[in-house]
Amino acid sequence: MGSAQREAMLYESLSSGAVRCHVCARRCTIAPGRTGYCRVRKNSDGVLYTQNYGYVSSEAIDPVEKKPLYHILPGTATYSLGTFGCNFSCLHCQNHRISMPDESVYSAVLSETGLSRFGEIITPDEVVQRALLLDTKSVSFTYNEPTVWYEFVYDTAAAAKEKDLFVILVTNGYMTPEALEKLAPYIDAYRVDLKSFSDDFYAQVCSARLEPVLESISSAKKLGLHIEIVTLIIPGKNDGEDEAEKAAAWILENLGEETPVHLNAFQPHYRMEDVGPTPGSVLEKLRAVYTKAGLNYVYIGNMISEYQNTFCPECGSLLISRLYSFGERENLNRDEHGFYCASCGRKIPIFCPEDIDF
Repeated sequence: MGSAQREAMLYESLSSGAVRCHVCARRCTIAPGRTGYCRVRKNSDGVLYTQNYGYVSSEAIDPVEKKPLYHILPGTATYSLGTFGCNFSCLHCQNHRISMPDESVYSAVLSETGLSRFGEIITPDEVVQRALLLDTKSVSFTYNEPTVWYEFVYDTAAAAKEKDLFVILVTNGYMTPEALEKLAPYIDAYRVDLKSFSDDFYAQVCSARLEPVLESISSAKKLGLHIEIVTLIIPGKNDGEDEAEKAAAWILENLGEETPVHLNAFQPHYRMEDVGPTPGSVLEKLRAVYTKAGLNYVYIGNMISEYQNTFCPECGSLLISRLYSFGERENLNRDEHGFYCASCGRKIPIFCPEDIDF
């Protein structure tokens, strides 16, 4: 069994013996013997180590639409995996048992005991071998925040690209610009949570800030990554029309009208069990705000809705149905130039190589 400890990337040593991490937007200054906010990056005698390298807590074969990603590799499976730790502390976290686990999990990671209960250590090459063996088209880093797994994500993504696998990050967008720039050559999709367009929400609900997220999303766009935005709509927290108007305007200006946006229904969880689920009427109201702003592909998720489907922005034809499947091609054609509406001929921004049947 290998070790989950490796020297970290992107940090600086300070004269005091502390180190400063430059992977996450928190840029933690970490004293000797201490860890950063994520609890998986530790200063040992002036050297920053990642303590979860290759340590897998969760893995699965998922339809890529479950990420959710609707405009890249539709109808294909993705090999999904995650580790422990996070740089957020969201009150509604659905995966808090791995993103914010108790001390027994960290003890197991550090001592390499209890791995059969908590996970296993694997190598980047083993990830690639599993993805190919399982006949998936991509590797997705998900379940917890991939930024805190940066070194393993970087090595694995580089290995995956050598075997023509696509690489997906499901992220909260709190990666530093330099970390994202270094990783970007090996990444295809940046599926990012824009949890709110309010800095107060980020502070109170996530213990974070809005601006670094916006900076990260803008950087991903400039680096040429495929971007899809997800906002979990929480009643009474981020469901106002004014906020939706601001978010839609920012997306339109900085990412463009073709950017897919997913407005997902909230279900009570973790420390927000006292908040009720999101009514479908609220999601449809907010969707109307986004579409009125000029965004062409605004989806409703986490509930059955016709707006899980992709429609042509020009003529309204049903292009991809997802009501009873993860992605079934309808009135959508493709040629050597890409996908287009079979009714009106409008080009539809979906990335899927010609050798992948959809």
